Amino acid sequence: MSSERYGILFDLRRCTGCQTCQVSCKSENNVPLGVWRSWVKQIEKGRFPSATKSFLPVMCNNCERPACVWVCPTKASTRRPDGIVIIDAHRCIGCRHCMAACPYGVRYINPFLGIAQKCDWCSKRIDAGLVPACVRDCPTGAIIFGDLRDPQSEISRLISEFPVNRLKVDMGTEPRVFYIGLDEYALLEK
Repeated sequence: MSSERYGILFDLRRCTGCQTCQVSCKSENNVPLGVWRSWVKQIEKGRFPSATKSFLPVMCNNCERPACVWVCPTKASTRRPDGIVIIDAHRCIGCRHCMAACPYGVRYINPFLGIAQKCDWCSKRIDAGLVPACVRDCPTGAIIFGDLRDPQSEISRLISEFPVNRLKVDMGTEPRVFYIGLDEYALLEK
């Protein structure tokens, strides 16, 4: 049994909205045109002449209590011992129950395969001892991946040092994507 429990942290103070994480994810996972495993939302705040723009990277939260897993009639969606939620392509029938259950709207039907897919934090890369592609390619270091159970990991250290937020915590799914610098505008957007 795995002792790790992985999480991702977005330091929005560093995010420039460059969308490298989106492109990296599509390339690494052969994601078809028209669908996304992760994306960067642009959020406009304020009024002219004081309007500003911020960015909100969105991906599967690989929740501790994933509603998508509970509703899957074929048990295609499962949570690994390290907490990453995966989809077994051989079991998925494309019924979309998981899509309806996900409060984050991060699953999609692959138009060529007819099955549900989502970000799995590049689980094959993690199994090989590498970080997710988005983490590897982020030019500003705004995406931090690591073991939430290891108090010495960078993600644990940052979570303990800075105020963090998570999206839709009221849904009871216990999301494992954290944000530094998330403000009330972004919380209302997603």
